[in-house]
Amino acid sequence: MSWFIQSLTSSLGKKYIMALTGFMLGGFLLVHAAGNASIFWGRAAFISYAEHLHSLGFLLSAAEIILLILFLAHVITGLVLFISNYSARDSRYVVSGSAGGRTWGSLTMPYTGLIILGFILVHLFNFHFVDDSRTIADIVADVLNRPLYTVTYSIGLVALTLHISHGFWSMFQSAGISHPKYDCFIRFCAWIFCGLIAAIFFVIVFVLLVKRNLLV
Repeated sequence: MSWFIQSLTSSLGKKYIMALTGFMLGGFLLVHAAGNASIFWGRAAFISYAEHLHSLGFLLSAAEIILLILFLAHVITGLVLFISNYSARDSRYVVSGSAGGRTWGSLTMPYTGLIILGFILVHLFNFHFVDDSRTIADIVADVLNRPLYTVTYSIGLVALTLHISHGFWSMFQSAGISHPKYDCFIRFCAWIFCGLIAAIFFVIVFVLLVKRNLLV
């Protein structure tokens, strides 16, 4: 068992943890975005979707615990890697040139991660830890009527797009899937993946701002 722990705590092991947890969190985001897209069909469809989730009971609670563990593992491992890379800053980017070069996503990775962490806390405060007597449609309508939160939401989505774009790329790098012939294709897929997720959330905000009666 000690060899397993040593493998996980090694530099390569931490990268694998980041890749695996990032992949699973990305999958959650995609499912979450698809579920929230039910809002386009109006108030009844959105409330029905939320009620269906809550009807899962124990399964939903278990999923939330697993999601929390994945998120904490991703954040803590990311911070450990950032600190160790910063300590060895003289050789931080030795591999980056051959691995596709530095991008806005890679340069801002720690900072977009912190912005996303702050955004998630705000998001939970506004949507999760709220009065259960109100419907989710009323809560969403009320929150997006606050200009400050709309701006915060948009900043969070921009940070998420940058973060995922490099994270998706890094996942393939950690798995050793890298070759000049298809590196551009992988980077293109990374942007398609993160762009799809961000686009759904951005469109939700835009539609609700333009058609305020959608959830009435």
